[in-house]
Amino acid sequence: MSEGFTHVFEPGDPARTLLLLHGTGGDENDLVSLGRQLAPGAGILSPRGKVLENGMPRFFRRLAVGELDIPDLLVRTDELADWVTTAAGDYGFDPAGLIGLGLSNGANIAASLLFRRPGTLGAAALLRPMLPYPPPEDLDLRGAPVLVASGGHDQFVPAGESEELARQLEAHGAKVEFIFDPGAGHGLTQEDLKATFRWLEEIKSASVEEPR
Repeated sequence: MSEGFTHVFEPGDPARTLLLLHGTGGDENDLVSLGRQLAPGAGILSPRGKVLENGMPRFFRRLAVGELDIPDLLVRTDELADWVTTAAGDYGFDPAGLIGLGLSNGANIAASLLFRRPGTLGAAALLRPMLPYPPPEDLDLRGAPVLVASGGHDQFVPAGESEELARQLEAHGAKVEFIFDPGAGHGLTQEDLKATFRWLEEIKSASVEEPR
């Protein structure tokens, strides 16, 4: 893991681990306390993005606000997916139980993981995401739970972008819950957090009820 990402790992239920992916300017510590609150008892894996934009960590480059560097995003997506697989072996958690929770830039690379490396995430909460690029036509996300949270006053991601992402995920088989707060900006609200907590609890209940 020395070649990997600077990160925080907190052990928990090995069948349920949160992959926390921060927004621009965040780091590996940013979402840890939030992760503990949203999924008590789950393990936590929280990497720091390797790209710097004016000194602010990100998970991949962009050319301008809302204009992503897609070749870089694809390379960084593969790198993150490979690192997560290694981390699962090193830390002894079940990769099938990995739940991505990404904010803004972190949500966009989580969406790219779903598109490019399906199976890396068992589920994903995408908070203030955009559609990073069109998904492959043969993408199969059958039954994967995905939460998409959008704000009506988001100055960085128009609500239509998040809606289009939700539509594409659903079209490829994901079980999508789309939440829209007309008064919210790019920052998270209490309503976002309540909805994410409830969604995570529903996933937990569903996994307990599944026949072994």
